[in-house]
Amino acid sequence: MGNKKIRVLVVDDSALIRSVMKEIINREPDMECVGAAPDPIAARELIKTLNPDVLTLDVEMPKMDGLDFLERLMRLRPMPVIMVSTLTELGSDITFRALALGAVDFISKPKMDIARGMGEYAEEITEKIRAAAQSRVIKKSAAPLIKEKLSADAILPSVSGRFSSTEKLIIIGASTGGTEAIKEVLMRLPADVPGILVTQHMPESFTKSFAERLNGLCKISVKEAEHNERVLPGHAYIAPGHSHLLLRRSGANYMTELSQGPPVNRHRPSVDVLFRSAANVAGANAMGIILTGMGKDGAQGLLEMKNAGSHTIAQDEASCVVFGMPREAIAIGGACEVLALQDIARRTLEHLSGHGGKGNRV
Repeated sequence: MGNKKIRVLVVDDSALIRSVMKEIINREPDMECVGAAPDPIAARELIKTLNPDVLTLDVEMPKMDGLDFLERLMRLRPMPVIMVSTLTELGSDITFRALALGAVDFISKPKMDIARGMGEYAEEITEKIRAAAQSRVIKKSAAPLIKEKLSADAILPSVSGRFSSTEKLIIIGASTGGTEAIKEVLMRLPADVPGILVTQHMPESFTKSFAERLNGLCKISVKEAEHNERVLPGHAYIAPGHSHLLLRRSGANYMTELSQGPPVNRHRPSVDVLFRSAANVAGANAMGIILTGMGKDGAQGLLEMKNAGSHTIAQDEASCVVFGMPREAIAIGGACEVLALQDIARRTLEHLSGHGGKGNRV
């Protein structure tokens, strides 16, 4: 964004949270908190007068629910929004609905824990604000979830019996914007698809809810990965927010492995860790897919998968919320193909079944 500061408007009913967020933002040389509102009604006026680049929005507020406000905002004045959510089951459900409505990302409410300090939280929120400022705001409809599920049923026919090997695997990595991108891919896959492993950068309090939400929308079964599970066809395993997810082999079976190893590229779970394990264990039997996300996590791992014989796909810039991770993977030659999000599932099935064209080769 050159020398121009990122203008942030904070919307939260807690005066303490507004104060903390303002202090964190104003400490950064490339951003400024231009205003703070206690509720959406006040926020609406401030958006008109201040024209912020990024909005941080509390989920549960007086006068107007955060989701209602977000839906109106995305319809009338689309802009990058980061949801600030409580770490509860209810909070996570509302957060995923907010992402479906077009919010770029989310972060948990700051814990006022003096012993832990605010440094780690400050780094996370400012990184998300920078990503949001660079993001492409993709307008979403507010269609009920049941309609999402029904519309997915007719997208791709079952390709039962057409896969060239029962040992095939699909390995997916994503970050900012990834919850909706992963949903888009998985909802288009039939129930008999090969096993899928997914790493999405997400706090541990949200990954189980994310998996449960996808499980209710998809024809495949989706669950939060556990240690030492057999990877089965028709199942997707989401990395828990507290551990790296790896693929390993046990005899004739592929298995999951969870690791508490140190963060890689500042992330645990890390996409690079998952991709690298797939390169080492599955080689040409695996397909690697890197989706929208800030940073470079997964780029090197995707290249390692490609070098091990895997077919690799990167999401294209036009359909990404943030093009960082796919761009880095493409730049180092890690992607066999670059595809729009809506084409990735179909191309994956074509490749796995040995049918279809070459796609947009890199």
